[in-house]
Amino acid sequence: MRVHFQRRPWDLCLCITYTVVLAGGVLATGTGDLLAILVVVFVPGYVIVAALFPRRSSPEKPGIDWVERIALSFGLSIAVIPLLGLLINFTPWGTRFSPIVATIAFFTVGVGFVAYWRRMRVPPDQRLAGGIELAMPAWKEYGLVDRILTIALAASIVVTSGTLTYFVLAPRAGGTFTEFYILGPGGEASGYPTTLNTSEAGTVIVGIANHESMEVNYTVRVDLVGLQISYNATSGLNETIETNRSIRSTFNVSLMDGVTWTHRYPFSILTAGLWKLQFLLFRNNDFSPYRNLYLFVRVM
Repeated sequence: MRVHFQRRPWDLCLCITYTVVLAGGVLATGTGDLLAILVVVFVPGYVIVAALFPRRSSPEKPGIDWVERIALSFGLSIAVIPLLGLLINFTPWGTRFSPIVATIAFFTVGVGFVAYWRRMRVPPDQRLAGGIELAMPAWKEYGLVDRILTIALAASIVVTSGTLTYFVLAPRAGGTFTEFYILGPGGEASGYPTTLNTSEAGTVIVGIANHESMEVNYTVRVDLVGLQISYNATSGLNETIETNRSIRSTFNVSLMDGVTWTHRYPFSILTAGLWKLQFLLFRNNDFSPYRNLYLFVRVM
């Protein structure tokens, strides 16, 4: 079987279709896919090279050959993807899973259409051409040793591919986790409202990032804990004793893998003293806290 293209840029049609289908599937499931790896490491660079060099190399008009074209495709993809991530970082969506996948897909499809347009403007006999010829091996022409080596090579490729796929797709112990954090009102790990007057409003930002390789139902409970510092004569040290506790707020949120949730949480405390604002994270209706954060606040 022989596959060939020149008059029609079937290579670009394949790249655009592959990107749309795989990116759509990844966005629909909310998880990465081994089949979509070329969307990141090869296809963006390939359409860029195709847009820059729409002609085939010839003695009259030298260009780049297929080896150089493929090498540039990998190199440009590795160079362009971080730049797209940096660009997304300055948008309201931030560097999250879904915006990154959508941006890569839009970029690849857009540049792919530009490459298609430029290729079609070139005379048909000067357009980039390529072909692959597939044929069954002529077993009768092989000796016994060659047949054994061919079968062993094919088997090793299948085993290696299966092993690689298993280690990539199979969940690994310790490889899943949840980020749970609180930030100051400016969205940074500073400027926390640790000293307030009575009834003065303070604000923190609560964040959850799901890296559990599955959808998780989270519950955030905010407790206000009254504290008292007491001197322990036996140990000769000051001890912090919890005097009272009350539940201030509860939030329920379901997150797909790779998704981040943030919430600006305002609070005020009506009584002077030392307080602990405690944030407890629960997941999937488990009554034991999964993560625990707290902020000490002195109210004057």
